[in-house]
Amino acid sequence: MENKKSQKGIAHWLRNSLTARMFMIGFLIIVLILPLTYITFLIQERSQRQSSVVSEVGRLWGKEVVLEGPMLRIPYKTYKKTSTYDETTKKSTIKKEEFITYAYFFPETLDIDSDLNALKKKRGIYETSVFTAAMHISGYFEFPDFSEQDIAEEDILWEKAVIMIRTSNLKGIKNQIKMHFDGDTYTFRPKFKQSGVNEHHYASYLNMNQLESTFLKSGALEKTKKLAFQTEMTVNGSTQIRFIPVGKETKVHMASNWAHPSHTGAFLPNEDSEKKEDATGFVANWTVYQTNRQFEKSFFGSLPDLLTFGFGTELLVPVDEYQKSERSTKYGYLVISLTFLVFFLIQSISKINIHPFQYLLIGLALVMFYTLLISISEHQNFLKAYLISGSAVVLLISLYSRSILRNPKFTLLITASLSALYGFIFVIIQLENYALLVGSVGLFLILGMVMFASRKIDWSGNSQLT
Repeated sequence: MENKKSQKGIAHWLRNSLTARMFMIGFLIIVLILPLTYITFLIQERSQRQSSVVSEVGRLWGKEVVLEGPMLRIPYKTYKKTSTYDETTKKSTIKKEEFITYAYFFPETLDIDSDLNALKKKRGIYETSVFTAAMHISGYFEFPDFSEQDIAEEDILWEKAVIMIRTSNLKGIKNQIKMHFDGDTYTFRPKFKQSGVNEHHYASYLNMNQLESTFLKSGALEKTKKLAFQTEMTVNGSTQIRFIPVGKETKVHMASNWAHPSHTGAFLPNEDSEKKEDATGFVANWTVYQTNRQFEKSFFGSLPDLLTFGFGTELLVPVDEYQKSERSTKYGYLVISLTFLVFFLIQSISKINIHPFQYLLIGLALVMFYTLLISISEHQNFLKAYLISGSAVVLLISLYSRSILRNPKFTLLITASLSALYGFIFVIIQLENYALLVGSVGLFLILGMVMFASRKIDWSGNSQLT
């Protein structure tokens, strides 16, 4: 008999104790972390799928474009002496070995005029930016100077000199590259791997491939004149285009019909370029001097990795829906906690009993908002997806709360609270520089309202109005 009374007492305490309700709500919030975590993984999986589609489009159309060059490459002879001692004859023999090494010379001026015709490519529900870049490349070299390296004139193999261009995207090139150099025309051919560069060094260039001209004609390199060059290159690429400033003075002019550029890399465009961006496209100009780029105009032995000095433009797809969905999911715990808090306050200042299972259903409805948001945003813009998902969840919970609270005023409070909360989260997601400030002020106001509403709760344990 006493056992039954004890069980009834425990059941009564669980139903009416504020402490028990708070522990129950806290436990449910912890339980709902599992589906929220699953949704976060779902967003990441869909985002990775989008990235793989972008890579696939890039593989077929043409990947990111990186251009390095042109530069002169001239081989020369180096020697290594080794001494061996013969124990039998007691004499030392000196052996002289000959090696071929390469010198690289960068141009005095490099001018690149690039016209990017950009468009969107779709694969299923995903889209990415692709472009065709028509580039006019010109400039001039000074006569190569070997004097600082103490290399004898007879060791320089002038007849083996070539012009070299490196690029990340051989597949995307759409024309036969021919360079006019000192009145002659030279055709370029691909070289999978440059001789004289060791495996470790070449690996640092990732997917940079090499184009070389035929050997320069005898007399092409003369001390008395500027070694002028010009060539045309048309290349298909995706996502972004970058240039390595190998010229002592490098100038790049870029014009495109893409309305959402992001200028990236070691150097930003000249200030006058910033005013030339609108809905019809953009125009950007860069000027980079040798004093800016932190490397000299010639190298002997091997080329260093110069990719960190690259600059250019990324063609952004205007909205990254997955990034916004992921940001909104991070506020899921806040939405669930505040919604449960509103129901808890209503339950605590009234005689209405809300079962733990009803709390769980409300929490699951709040979690469903994020799956709706992800799925709809893949077919509509983020604003429409957010409005549809938010409206559906607010309507569902409002109708459900009408049946369990049986009071129009409480239902209206739930509807207003959820609408304000989702609106507040949407504003924070859109903001970047002021997101922390707005979020902090908003949470402070919410805390104030909760403190004001909790004044009516009898914390001694009676579920009645005081």
